[in-house]
Amino acid sequence: MLLECCIFGMITFLMTGARCEVTEVFAEAGSEAILPCKYDPTSLVPPAVKWSKANKGTVWRKQRSGLQYWGSSWTVNGTPRVKCPHSLFEKGDYGLQINNVNEEDGGVYSCSVEAGGREVENVVYLRIMTVSIDPPVPIWGKDVSVTCNVTPWPNGASVQWLLNNRPFVPQTRITSYRDTSKSIVREKATVSLKGKWTCVVGFKGKEEHVSATLSVKGIIQPPNDNTKVYAAVGSGVTLPCVFSPGLTPNLPVWKKAGSLFKPAPGHPPLSYSSSSQLPWDKSASLKEVGFKDEGRYTCSGTIQGQILTRTIQLVVAKIESSITSKKKGSMALTCQLSDTSEVTNYEWVHVTYDLNGTQSVESVQKGKILNISQESEANRGEWVCRFSGKEGILGNVTYHVQLMSGVSGQKVTDVSHNTATVVGLSFLLLVLLLILAQMYKNHQRRKRIFQYPALETIVHTISNEREERERSRVKT
Repeated sequence: MLLECCIFGMITFLMTGARCEVTEVFAEAGSEAILPCKYDPTSLVPPAVKWSKANKGTVWRKQRSGLQYWGSSWTVNGTPRVKCPHSLFEKGDYGLQINNVNEEDGGVYSCSVEAGGREVENVVYLRIMTVSIDPPVPIWGKDVSVTCNVTPWPNGASVQWLLNNRPFVPQTRITSYRDTSKSIVREKATVSLKGKWTCVVGFKGKEEHVSATLSVKGIIQPPNDNTKVYAAVGSGVTLPCVFSPGLTPNLPVWKKAGSLFKPAPGHPPLSYSSSSQLPWDKSASLKEVGFKDEGRYTCSGTIQGQILTRTIQLVVAKIESSITSKKKGSMALTCQLSDTSEVTNYEWVHVTYDLNGTQSVESVQKGKILNISQESEANRGEWVCRFSGKEGILGNVTYHVQLMSGVSGQKVTDVSHNTATVVGLSFLLLVLLLILAQMYKNHQRRKRIFQYPALETIVHTISNEREERERSRVKT
């Protein structure tokens, strides 16, 4: 290609006697490329401008009369893909703009400007850069190739790779400086290869960049092995295992600490229930966590003959209470986790509710152990232990404090109110007892009288005579 350019430039120079300048231009495939061509006009006569490509003929030209012509291969559906901004002609800028460049556009271009009997020839190398990924979206564990192409390849150029803006040193790299002109990275597709791949081409003291994004299909949630999931004793928890959308794994399996839980088709694993209806979501949920459920779990599934796995650690939290001997009614609450490797801080929060159900949260102290008094009404309600790590809050666990029978620290109004209530109830109870005693005595007396019928007749007669005398008195 270099030889072709030199011959092309020499022929142009000998035929026109023009001054020749050589420029390098790098452009990413699909972008817009600007090929420079500048000439300081010394005449008011409009110049004649011609752009051509080696072995391809005329790209674009403009006559002194103002007529323009385009090469037949530089139009798409009748619309030209190249143009020269006429607004810059007065400044001596005759640069060629090529839209949506591709690898076939790479090569040697010549710009010829003729004005006032003088002619200037500019030669431009247009090099198209691409980064291609094969296959475009690999499956985790399968082979993937990342290739850097420059067309035409600059002889003597160097190649470096960046992954997510950090230097990447591949285990296998094939570089050719001839016809193929490629730099290739071949690896096994893993999560660590995901992200932005940038090919840095060094040439003549300058660096040119071209990038592409690599996505890997597989288990996307959780993104990494040994991900910790925190849950409190008695609560529900979901162990995530989500594959890339569209990937439906065969024979999904959950395994924990040597115990194999293999679900039948359409049925969840033993002790678990499905948390989603999506075919690529194989997460498992535990309705009520016990402290014995802590440990490592493995989710696996087969995709295109490749077994994909992800390891998850369930960390269980609980609060243990104990009575301290230092002070009567004093209780110690201890926040316990099955794994504390990520925990850097403990915080105790007191949660209370008023008569309207409004929640009030108050941070009390830091530390793993909290000492409170069971006999104080101020300590009633919920006590929450929040545990945090470097990335923020990891989880929490709650303990409900029940007051003891002998409650201290009550307000005076409460004591007087309770005393009045007790006295009133006692008086009412006494009256009821007296009424019941009188009713019992009357019943016993009548019972004794009914045992002697003659006596009953006498009593009845006496009673009637008494009533007659009372009526006579009233009449008189």
